[in-house]
Amino acid sequence: MAQIHKSSVRDELDRLRNEFKSLSSQKKVSPEIAMLFSSMFVLMELVCAIFLEKKTKKSDKNSSIPPSQTEKDDSALTDSKTGAKGKGKKEDNRLASNCKTTESVSIATVDTCNICGNDLEGVEPCRHERRTSIDIIFEKVVTHIDAEIKICTFCESTTKGIFPSNMHGKLQYGDGLKAFAINLVVCQMVALGRAQKLIKSMIGQAISETTLLNFIMRLHLSLATWEEQAINALKNSHVMNVDETGLRVDKKNHWIHVYCAGDITLKRLHRKRGKEAIEFIDIVPKYGGIIIHDCWASYFSYENCGHGLCGAHLLRELTFIVNANDYRWAANIKKILIETSKKVSKRKQKKLSQKEYANLQKRYRNIMTRGENELPEIHPSPVGNEDEWLNQMLITYGSD
Repeated sequence: MAQIHKSSVRDELDRLRNEFKSLSSQKKVSPEIAMLFSSMFVLMELVCAIFLEKKTKKSDKNSSIPPSQTEKDDSALTDSKTGAKGKGKKEDNRLASNCKTTESVSIATVDTCNICGNDLEGVEPCRHERRTSIDIIFEKVVTHIDAEIKICTFCESTTKGIFPSNMHGKLQYGDGLKAFAINLVVCQMVALGRAQKLIKSMIGQAISETTLLNFIMRLHLSLATWEEQAINALKNSHVMNVDETGLRVDKKNHWIHVYCAGDITLKRLHRKRGKEAIEFIDIVPKYGGIIIHDCWASYFSYENCGHGLCGAHLLRELTFIVNANDYRWAANIKKILIETSKKVSKRKQKKLSQKEYANLQKRYRNIMTRGENELPEIHPSPVGNEDEWLNQMLITYGSD
């Protein structure tokens, strides 16, 4: 298939427009023809801007399409020497409080020489070479409490020993097992059925789905105070990041709405993605700071807060503009965004100095000023709107 070079098409369009302007200035074109050609040039500009750019396909690297694979993030806070693609802060490597490590060292002795067979039992080793094996042995801990029941020798009343406060019934599960089950279902997103089978293989006893969900509900209720404090902290923050991601619940599409600022991250599940969910969660409608989002239209409907666009999404859109049009201004903006992101991410306070911010503004304005010379001129329509243009056409050429 033949390829059309967009630069040559635009050059030819500019040449035709200049010739038309020359003829118009010499009054060799009637007003009716001038109006038609002006409208035609506007349409041709739109065709060039839309269809020629379609030659560049959008992907996760140059658009908001969710990426399945990402390149290494040089601005990540993880150790770049490890070669990982990690993003964000390092994981907490502390062991759980109920973990126990049993470590032993044994010696592989040398009693005789492998070459001459000399006795080496009494010879001190010059050095050691160590090899290590790490294994996991799951230990089921069963605690029985037998409460004494006694009959008073004086009044013959019965008195029973007091059970610990965490043992309310005949059988209950410890906090370690509850935490493990919650981690499987909530954090690792393991299906309830699979979590049941895994736990049964460890303790030899099946736990019902209702009991697993009850673990999660109790945790949810115990976090109610924290959640209220987190919402208030989010509303009082100067900048808040908002996003939403899809999740299947009972074979139906739902959305996890994420709100984060500083060290606080709050997630809410809702059936909808747009304004209905935002109103129900009721954080953005009462927020007066700046929300950073991915240009989702529902957020722009709120004028009570400021708006900023996600840097990752901006980089993808700039990549598409560079690939489609090879504009220098887009490449330069992309460059300063990446440079600034790396600089800020490696700082403890995560911000620029006043001088650095002023220099950044100056570079940005210079790039945008030079970019005006690269962009094709979009001429305004000779008439106000479509209805006026149609009426003018009817007056000029008449109607049947």
